[in-house]
Amino acid sequence: MASEAEKTFQRFAVFGESSSSGTEMNNKNFSKLCKDCGIMDGKAVTSTDVDIVFSKVKAKNARTITFSEFQEAMKELGQKRFKGKNPDEALQAVFKLMEGKDPATTGVTVSDVLHPYLPSHSLMS
Repeated sequence: MASEAEKTFQRFAVFGESSSSGTEMNNKNFSKLCKDCGIMDGKAVTSTDVDIVFSKVKAKNARTITFSEFQEAMKELGQKRFKGKNPDEALQAVFKLMEGKDPATTGVTVSDVLHPYLPSHSLMS
């Protein structure tokens, strides 16, 4: 059975990616997970840190990361976010932040695909 962290990984991996199976995550969704779960706090862990760690853990020519690569990334970000904790404690603290989280959709615009009968804004101008 998948852990809570793995379930959260899968929910974010498929977010906005209709072709995704949930086993691999792209940088955009990795960043979103870090932001929505509070791993990226803008101080200890910035968006630049998140991008660097993503690039570091992924395979050389890959554009996505697997769950095991994701765990490596979380271990590294966890040590930045929770200074003073050992790598395993930091990883557990990060996983605690992720528990039960879903991709936030506030501020996301509703697409014409969802509402094909509403006039498109581009046609109204």
